Amino acid sequence: MSKTKITVIGSNMMDLITNINRMPRLGETIEAPDFDLGFGGKGANQAVAAAKIGSEVVMLSKVGDGLFGREVIKNFKSFGIDTEYVEVVKNTTSGVAPIFVDKDGNNRILIVKGANAHLKPADIDRAKDKILGSDFILLQLEIPLETVYHAIDFGVENEIPVILNPAPAAELDFKYVKKASIFIPNETELETITKMPVDSLENIKKAAESLLTQELEKIIVTMGEKGSLLVSKDITELVPAYQIEPRDTTGAGDAFIGSFANFYAETKDILKAMEMANKYAALSTLNTGTQKSFYSREDFEKYFE
Repeated sequence: MSKTKITVIGSNMMDLITNINRMPRLGETIEAPDFDLGFGGKGANQAVAAAKIGSEVVMLSKVGDGLFGREVIKNFKSFGIDTEYVEVVKNTTSGVAPIFVDKDGNNRILIVKGANAHLKPADIDRAKDKILGSDFILLQLEIPLETVYHAIDFGVENEIPVILNPAPAAELDFKYVKKASIFIPNETELETITKMPVDSLENIKKAAESLLTQELEKIIVTMGEKGSLLVSKDITELVPAYQIEPRDTTGAGDAFIGSFANFYAETKDILKAMEMANKYAALSTLNTGTQKSFYSREDFEKYFE
C-alpha cells in the first residue's frame, strides 16, 4: 500500500506539563507531584500522529531561534516529517503550552503562540510545489486566521481537500470556512462557535446540524469517551468510542485528527476512518504527554490483533 501524503499547516509548541492534585486558589502556592517537558502544539501533534500511523507528512510551521526551536525541528525529523518549511524566526521565542493534568487525567491548557504568529500566507505560496499532491491539508487555529483562510483557498484552488480543526475556538468567517471539506471541533469548540448548548448528545447533534446552514459540507464532533459524531446533509451518525481507562487525555483530539486523515485517505470510507481514529485516540490516553503517547502503526495494529 502506497503512503498517503498529508500537509499540516500549523503550530508547534513546547508542552510544559504539570501533574496536579488540584489547581491553586488565588494567591496560593501548592506543591505539585510531577513535571514533564514534551513536544506539542496542535499542528505538530497532528503531523506526528499522521506520520506515526503511516503517512508521508509535510510540515509548515515557524519556530523561535532558541533551544526549543532547534529541538522542535530535530523532533519532527525523528518521525520522518519533511521540515524544509519549518522555519526559524529571529529574536522570537517558540510557542509554549503550560498544561495542568489532574489525578483523573483531565487537563487545562494555556498557549503562548510565539513564533507561530509569524506563519503567513506567503509561506504557503512559497511551499506550493511541496504541498501539491497531498491527500489532505490539515489546519488548526494556533496560527493567524489570515493564514488559515489562505490555506483553505489554496486547497480549493489546487483540488486538495482541507480538514479544519477550529482549535482553540475563535470567531470565524464562514465565507472561507465553508470551503473546508471537513470541519472537526470538539464539544467545547462547538459550543463556543455555535453559542448553543452541548450538554447532551441530542444538543450536540442540534449544534452540529446548525452549522449546515453555514454551508459546511461535513462536520465531525469529537466527544472523548462518547465517541465521534458525523453530521452532513445526508447523514447524522454516532461512531462509538473505544472504551478504555484513560491516564492522560492531553492530545487525544490531535491523535484522532492526524490518524483520521491517514485512515480516510487510505480507506475512502469516512465512518471506517472515524472508527479507527477513535481507537487510535483512545490508545493515546494510556500514557502521559502528547506525541510520545501516540502509537506507531505497528504497535497500533498489534494492540488489536
